[in-house]
Amino acid sequence: MTSLWLQETRTPARLRLTPGLRFDTVVVGAGLTGLVTALVLARAGASVAVLEAGRVGAGTTGGTTGKVSLLQGTRLQQIARKHSPETVRQYVAANSAALDWVTAYCASAGVGIEHRTAHTYAPTGAEVDMVTAEHAVAREAGLPTELIDDPDVPFPARAAVRLAGQVQLDPMELLAALAVDVEAAAAPIFENTRVRGVHRADGETVVETEHGSVVAGTVVLATGIPILDRGGFFARLTAQRSYLAAFRVDGPITRDMFLSAGQPTRSLRYTPSARGDLLLVGGNGHPVGRTGSEQAAVDDLIDWTGRWYPGAVPLHTWSAQDYLPVAELPYAGPLLPGDDRILTGTGYAKWGLTNGVAAALAIAGRISGGVPEWAAALDSWRRDEVKALPAAAKANAEVGAQLTAGWLRTLRGGSEQPPAEGEGRVEHRGVRPVAVCTTGGATQRVSAVCPHLYGIVRWNDAEKSWDCPLHGSRFAADGTLLEGPATSDLTPLPAAAPAEHV
Repeated sequence: MTSLWLQETRTPARLRLTPGLRFDTVVVGAGLTGLVTALVLARAGASVAVLEAGRVGAGTTGGTTGKVSLLQGTRLQQIARKHSPETVRQYVAANSAALDWVTAYCASAGVGIEHRTAHTYAPTGAEVDMVTAEHAVAREAGLPTELIDDPDVPFPARAAVRLAGQVQLDPMELLAALAVDVEAAAAPIFENTRVRGVHRADGETVVETEHGSVVAGTVVLATGIPILDRGGFFARLTAQRSYLAAFRVDGPITRDMFLSAGQPTRSLRYTPSARGDLLLVGGNGHPVGRTGSEQAAVDDLIDWTGRWYPGAVPLHTWSAQDYLPVAELPYAGPLLPGDDRILTGTGYAKWGLTNGVAAALAIAGRISGGVPEWAAALDSWRRDEVKALPAAAKANAEVGAQLTAGWLRTLRGGSEQPPAEGEGRVEHRGVRPVAVCTTGGATQRVSAVCPHLYGIVRWNDAEKSWDCPLHGSRFAADGTLLEGPATSDLTPLPAAAPAEHV
């Protein structure tokens, strides 16, 4: 389940953190938001460091479709339902500034891009009204979209709204170039350095990592979901997992970018590769840890592609994690209102290659002065977010239901037999919920309690991981943390009697 981009683009190993260093800004996360923020600030003369828990691009950016588009499925009509026309225009302006920044940067850095027409299409008659509505909102916001009937594609498409001049690229090629330029601007990138917390001491902001602490004037959390619970962003976001596959196709490949309206989602583009042009198909998103089988979602994508592109051979399958904001707009600004010492960018709703860059430009502007006018639409503490309270209440009621259901499931007893290869289960032994799985011929037992807010993890049968259905923390089969908001691993347990305390 490693993405095509990560397999084809290798970045060199980078520095290990030296504790006790001081920087004007410490950026946590070496994805697109983090590296763009670091580059803009470093080129403006600030001392900057980037801390990355894994490797550059190991998070969401390295698993995206690589679409950089202002036409984003049905996002604009979703935003328009909760916000004013002016806010929608600001959102489009933010994404337009990001598209321009990415295009200009790629030209200067020698990163290959392709200009393509983006389409939001209606697979059946039921979605035609959604496509028509997106066209209307886009035109009102200033985008020169067109409405067409019967797009010339092999899969069902009754109508589409399209926008020319959008961009597709290899996101890891972009990140690799950014990382080189960040370091060339004298900003070190410390990989394999997980941040455990941030606190104030003697008037300074201290960033605690697994290798020691550093001091910062400002901290930027570019970690997908903020790894600090201050501000309650975990309650303002829903973690989503979606899937992609790259196919070799015998015959014509759809060249433009397509994204379906309605559910299940189908996202298509082509990409050149060393093995010839490949077709990328994505979709089947769902809240993390809340589906019967992740592997079934992957299999469904493969089956769908084979139906409409006969003979298509899957070469890679992978997934990515995104965060959907309850108020529909991304967040870029203070973690706590009125306190600019810790800033965050999150909630990109699967459009991080534009929203992530816009967030970086807004955050960098906030730190160095000169905040763009459109940044008001991305403010992390907007007054109009009160309109999202019903959506927030619904999302958090579901979190509560998942918490209760998870603990109730642990009441069933364990089994003397280990799970079959590639399978995992949660069982109750003594007073402790235990997550037990078998991978690579070895059976492993870890605590089933997520260290973030004590949800009970569930087995992901596609990626062989433990996923928390509350806020999307994920752990490897052996309990190693893969992504937050948790900041520590699941506790390993011996094969014998489990511990006595939760």
